[in-house]
Amino acid sequence: MSATPHESDPHDEASAPRSLEELLAAIEAIEAPSGKVHFEEILEAVGWRSFGPLLLLAGVVTLMPVISGIPGVPLLMACFTLLVCAQLLMRRRTFWLPAWLRRRWISRSALHKGLGYLHRPARGVDRLFHRRLAVLTGPRGVQASALACLLVAMSMPPMELIPFSANVAGLTLSLFGLALMVRDGLLALIAFMLAGSSLTLVGTALL
Repeated sequence: MSATPHESDPHDEASAPRSLEELLAAIEAIEAPSGKVHFEEILEAVGWRSFGPLLLLAGVVTLMPVISGIPGVPLLMACFTLLVCAQLLMRRRTFWLPAWLRRRWISRSALHKGLGYLHRPARGVDRLFHRRLAVLTGPRGVQASALACLLVAMSMPPMELIPFSANVAGLTLSLFGLALMVRDGLLALIAFMLAGSSLTLVGTALL
C-alpha cells in the first residue's frame, strides 16, 4: 500500500508546538491503548505542515538517551529529515513519507522514559530564546536551514560508527527546529555553525 501525501491543513500551523516543552507535551499526550506509538501518530501530534517542529522532532528523537541507542534510529531520523528537507527545497505544498516510515513504532513506555530526561532542560532552553535577527528565520532562512539539515541528514548514517557524532547531529536539528519555531535568528546562526562542525567531524573521520 502506497503512502499518500498529507494535504496542507490551515490548522496545523496554528496548533503546532511553539516551544520545546509544548512539543514534549504533545507527544506525551498521544493515546496508545496497544502500548505502541507509531511514527505517524507522533507526526499528527506535532503537525505535518510545520517545518520547525518536524526538525525539532527529528533532533529530539536522535538526542534521547533511551531511544537514540536503539539500532537504526539515527538512520530512520536521517531518512525522515532528508525527505522533509528535500520536499521543502522543491517547494512542495505537501509532505510525503513512505508507508514503511510512517508505520514504524516504539513502545509507549520507552518513549515516555526518553522524554522524561528532557523536561528539565526543556524549561531552561525555552526561557533563553525569542524573536531576533529575523532575516535568518524568514523565507530564505528557512530554505538555507533546509539545505543545511539535508546535508546533516546525509551524513547521519556513517555517524553510527563515530561515537557521539549522532548526538551532535541531533543537537543541530533540534537547534534549527527550535530557531524556526520561535523565530530566533541568533539560534539559527548557532545551528549553522554546529552543522558545519558536524559535517567537518564526519568528513575528517571518514578520510
